[in-house]
Amino acid sequence: MAELELVLQALQQGGVIAYPTEAVYGLGCDPDNEAAVLALLAIKQRPVEKGLILIAANYSQLLRYVDDKAIPPGKRYQIFSSWPGHISWVLPASKTAPKWITGQFNTIAVRVSAHPVVQQLCSAYGKPLVSTSANLSGQPAITDKVVLQQSLGDKLSAIMPGPLGGATQPSQIRDAISGDIVRS
Repeated sequence: MAELELVLQALQQGGVIAYPTEAVYGLGCDPDNEAAVLALLAIKQRPVEKGLILIAANYSQLLRYVDDKAIPPGKRYQIFSSWPGHISWVLPASKTAPKWITGQFNTIAVRVSAHPVVQQLCSAYGKPLVSTSANLSGQPAITDKVVLQQSLGDKLSAIMPGPLGGATQPSQIRDAISGDIVRS
């Protein structure tokens, strides 16, 4: 529990953390803290225009970022029946969703994770976290904790302990409106 408290403190202080997800280690921070998000993007060497995924313990944590009323009724079952799970959905963004999360888009990618560590972290923090693979942009995602420590450890405020889930690939990303697969 002490490790969880350190990670939560790092998040509250605007730090960038790493944590295990379904398939790879993720980098995360408070999505409402612009300086934290920009620090995360600097670590990854990723442009803000590309947008970021939010990961949550439940859909209600995402409601302030998603324009729920703009999700077509016919698409809702497919989205919500896939969660908690390993699919991220691109949904219409709310007017209050930060541009440093949505990037150049009027949509936002979100996922309700079934990973117990992600569930614990988002529940304890009380909100979603930014979720992007722990690696430099264009490099392979990190699946080994030693590699994570060696390559990014000095740039992170904390690392949440725990095993990776059993998935072999990062989450699939699907566009909720078109049904297109954005990332398989």
